[in-house]
Amino acid sequence: MTRTGGSSEAPEGPLIRGIGLGSATALNMIDMIGVGPFITIPLIIAAMGGPQAMLGWVAGAILVICDGLVWAELGASMPGSGGSYRYLREIYNPAGFGKFVAFLFIWQLSFSAPLSIASGCVGLAQYAVYLFPSLASASPYSLLRVSVPYLQSSPVEITFSPTTGIAAGACIVAALLLYRQITVIARMAKFLWFGVLVTIAWILFAGMTHFNAAQAFSFPPGAFSFSFNFLQGLGAGMLVAVYDYWGYYNICFIGGEVKEPSRTIPRAILLSILLVAVVYITMNISILGVVPWQEILGTMNQAGHGYLLSVFMERVYGSGAGVLITVLIIWTAFASVFSLLLGYSRVPYAAAVNGEYFSQFARVHPRYRFPHISLLALAGVAVIFCAFKLSDIIAALVVIRILIQFIAQTVGLIVLRTRHPERPRPFRMWLYPLPAFFALCGFFYILLMRKNFFVEIRYAILLIILGTVIYLLRARRLHHWPFGEALEQTRVQG
Repeated sequence: MTRTGGSSEAPEGPLIRGIGLGSATALNMIDMIGVGPFITIPLIIAAMGGPQAMLGWVAGAILVICDGLVWAELGASMPGSGGSYRYLREIYNPAGFGKFVAFLFIWQLSFSAPLSIASGCVGLAQYAVYLFPSLASASPYSLLRVSVPYLQSSPVEITFSPTTGIAAGACIVAALLLYRQITVIARMAKFLWFGVLVTIAWILFAGMTHFNAAQAFSFPPGAFSFSFNFLQGLGAGMLVAVYDYWGYYNICFIGGEVKEPSRTIPRAILLSILLVAVVYITMNISILGVVPWQEILGTMNQAGHGYLLSVFMERVYGSGAGVLITVLIIWTAFASVFSLLLGYSRVPYAAAVNGEYFSQFARVHPRYRFPHISLLALAGVAVIFCAFKLSDIIAALVVIRILIQFIAQTVGLIVLRTRHPERPRPFRMWLYPLPAFFALCGFFYILLMRKNFFVEIRYAILLIILGTVIYLLRARRLHHWPFGEALEQTRVQG
């Protein structure tokens, strides 16, 4: 996810607007189609208890379309680089409260970005078990058990196993490969993305040519019975689906380099969502037509659920194909980790350059000229998160981002419309304010309509509290808002 941060006042002159609609849509899709759909199919099937889990994908697509319209309007009206960092500062006053909101965005990114990176690493390690079955028999041992009063009923446990070592090793290798000039990295990224395209194309072809409709749509009794359990399952399924769809807004972070941004950004967002939704739903239905959903549920507590696509391809073409698709998916997972670590490392750096995050993150490697402190910090935290369960990583990631970024941005659009109706809006949200309202409802539904939903919310709230305290201490030392800077700028403007 290649992202470039920047303040709303930063000049865009040095940036070349060379990204057209085709490239913008492709960049979004590259970010969206990572390792997610290969590792989360068992999770979404387990959430809803059968092939009705496809409702989660459809509902998730509708939610991200509504949220995509939020990004489309903001991206078209503020077509510079920076994405949420830029929008939140501008919406909530860059000289005042906007500084605090932008800081919280970067603060949560310092945790949610490593969670996202770690999810790819853990997925890679799960597929490695197919190639080396002995990894599954090794018993994990606890490295750390921490009880946090009022936050969780059971202790937080960090465990280590051979697969944990593989996941952490993948993150370290990606960081080492990124520890060089950006021109070399660009060539690496193209090479890795080719493997992703081959993997997706092969899976779709295999599924469509060996599809068993009766098996794919063998719904369990009461699959669509409207009940509280059904609603909880749908919420858990949508959480997983939203995790897999994320990335449709990638183009907003490099908006300063997009041709005709008022037209290109909205179209790229909506096109990428629709195309990826078709790919995901088709791929999932195809897999269920080869591997029965009952079998997927039966292996949820076994190693096999972690490499479902390997089993799928083995059923279709034999063990050799299973090995080959496993290698390709490991390739895809590593490409995802590589891309995420590259892009995310630039965001805290950009904020630090503007004086709105810790100055250490603004340091650039003296020879290769890249933000090496930011890169190493995010990679280090991601290595620690590799010791957590994949389902916990995804839940924490989605909840933190929804609470601190997505809700603030959606509400911010309504605030901007209300306070500044005269502001030029080259693209206006269709049927405003309904999509923004539906996006907020969908986000709150995901937050609250899940079993044990309050665990991740508590940690997100703790993260907000810590971020607020750190911001206030730092703002007091630097005389930022609310300790004088906004008032001083107001006097100067007056």
